[in-house]
Amino acid sequence: MTISRRDFMKIGLAAGTALSLPSVLRAQTSPTAAGTVRMVMTDPLTAFDPIFTTTGTTQIHGLAIYDTLFAIDSKLMPQPQMVGQWGVSDDKKTYTFELRDGLGWHDGTPVTAADCVASILRWGQTPGGQLFTARTKDISKKDEKTFTIVLKEPLGVLIDLMATLAGHSLFIMREKDASRPATEQVTATIGSGPFKFNEALAKPGASFTYDRNDKYVPRSERSDGFAGGKVVKVERVIWDNIADQQTALAALQTGELDFVQSPPADLYSVIESDPNLVLQVLDKTGEDFCLRMNHLQKPFDNVKARQAMLHLIDQEALLRVVAPDPQYAHTVTSIFGNSTPYSNDENTAWFKQGGDPEKAKQLFKESGYAGEKVVILQPTDWVAAGNVSQLVAAELRKIGVNAELAPSDWGGIVARRGNKGPVESGGWSIFPTSDSDYIQGDPLTAPFLNASGENGWFGWPKNDEYEALRAKWPDVPTLDERKALARKMQGIWWDFVGDIKLGQVVQPIARRKTLTGLVEMPQRIAMFNMQKV
Repeated sequence: MTISRRDFMKIGLAAGTALSLPSVLRAQTSPTAAGTVRMVMTDPLTAFDPIFTTTGTTQIHGLAIYDTLFAIDSKLMPQPQMVGQWGVSDDKKTYTFELRDGLGWHDGTPVTAADCVASILRWGQTPGGQLFTARTKDISKKDEKTFTIVLKEPLGVLIDLMATLAGHSLFIMREKDASRPATEQVTATIGSGPFKFNEALAKPGASFTYDRNDKYVPRSERSDGFAGGKVVKVERVIWDNIADQQTALAALQTGELDFVQSPPADLYSVIESDPNLVLQVLDKTGEDFCLRMNHLQKPFDNVKARQAMLHLIDQEALLRVVAPDPQYAHTVTSIFGNSTPYSNDENTAWFKQGGDPEKAKQLFKESGYAGEKVVILQPTDWVAAGNVSQLVAAELRKIGVNAELAPSDWGGIVARRGNKGPVESGGWSIFPTSDSDYIQGDPLTAPFLNASGENGWFGWPKNDEYEALRAKWPDVPTLDERKALARKMQGIWWDFVGDIKLGQVVQPIARRKTLTGLVEMPQRIAMFNMQKV
């Protein structure tokens, strides 16, 4: 499919349009009910290029129609996907990759090494690929199926970067598409993946259709996460744009839908009571909630005040307002999250059930706190985070801190959080946010794990000793060595307190029991392997 500029405008205008009645779905029953899966994703698909944007729905679209050189397995380890064989020179500077047999584009042409080279170069323009670009001396095609990457110096995480789900995944596109700059959208939707995008049935603002790619050749290994054999067991998948959750649930109950990505928590009990429906956690890594403190302004420019917050927070209490059902909420004490290979318990003695308000009060006193106003940004259109802001403000007031809430929608918070000035000049002291637990396993790209000061993420924590260790991450060649480095990094982090963890929350999807085989992995929804029974 080639999408014109006019089509993109139509999509943008119609993105908020929802099907008003589930009965609209009944008219679309081809090819067969048994072979068709109907899904409602969290956000409408408004961009089709997964290198141009990191939007979750676009990345899921990319996983369906494109393929990757390497893929993450269920243990979050990279495995060959499009690559058949690969090797690295003794000096760890030259990598050689050979494509596996059977790879072809949806237009009938074969996938070549030149396509891979162009795609890697385009991905290298994204934030996630910039380290690769900085370390690369040459990347070139050797023959139709083989290409090499020559590095200026060893890069121990090269394969991890090529397989990561963080930010922009390295999806392989045709050379003529990948020749565009990463800042310019690719308008073709021709990939080599297990699904084809059905241009004829595309209805921007209403639905998009994906058909099984009958010519796709899966790997011979069993499916394991996003790695191994991607076997498509249905004929067609349709994404319906239904904004109203009650309407979506009604369609799920009647069988007009098979899957809803993000059912609201207040409907969980309704779903669980329906004998035909089930809640299932696909992304067991979930989201890590945290508080970002302004390290540039009082009172949190003082480490004692930040340590006070570490002791003040009662994660269990906060989780109850974020995720009332305890089966979907977990405490987290590692800066590397709960689910990543680098999660550890270094320097976590501060964690105490119920928190320690008296310790927090004492540390605020030691910091020299003199009644300065602490402004907490409170999102009004993100209920969970807004409740967190209110609870934190209440706890601070209990220990004598002059806490003030600053309510606004999330757009207002996004605008205000960039203000580095004092609260009297429109600045801020604390705001709640969240990020994928999975991403915390990659300190090179995780915004929360940057402690470079004013060049880092909002809150601007700064610690040179920690940053010196983080700079070593790309050059550490083995998993065990990176685990050891992670412990050292975490030990320093909890001394200077870069931010405050509030807990990990996972969100189930809702599906009909007749839809089985869903892949349980973070960040993306896979449409291969699932089937209707």
